[in-house]
Amino acid sequence: MSTSSSASASMARSDRTPLQLAAMATGVVFLLVGILGFVPGITTHYSDMTFAGHHSMAKLLGIFMVSVLHNIVHLLFGIAGIAMARKWSTARTFLIGGGVIYLVLWIYGLVIDQMSSANFIPINTADNWLHFVLGVGMIAVGVVLGRSVRNSDAARA
Repeated sequence: MSTSSSASASMARSDRTPLQLAAMATGVVFLLVGILGFVPGITTHYSDMTFAGHHSMAKLLGIFMVSVLHNIVHLLFGIAGIAMARKWSTARTFLIGGGVIYLVLWIYGLVIDQMSSANFIPINTADNWLHFVLGVGMIAVGVVLGRSVRNSDAARA
């Protein structure tokens, strides 16, 4: 890598707002979770993993139910977060929109019968409460960090 491209890459990283960094970090975590869902040992009962549905007995870290579909969703969500972190507006959309999606998923997980075919993702009680925490956390970060950037932009104007 040349010195000028290294300098521009470093400069691009330092130009990222806290909101963009939060979206990037969230995306990286989801990407990592999606990968780890396919790693035997980190995912218990790996041989019992199904493509989708409540019959998948595989559990990430022995706690959170996963399936091939569930892992793919984490991978795609992670890629979206990393891509959307490039711009302030899309980073904010990722955090707030993703938070809303996770709160909807939390409500869905509360109302369905976990042993029914409606549990196609699959999710269990631990997943439900993780979805709640993720939803509230992502929305809060998106709103708070989004507000601070707008305020600093207004102060500069």
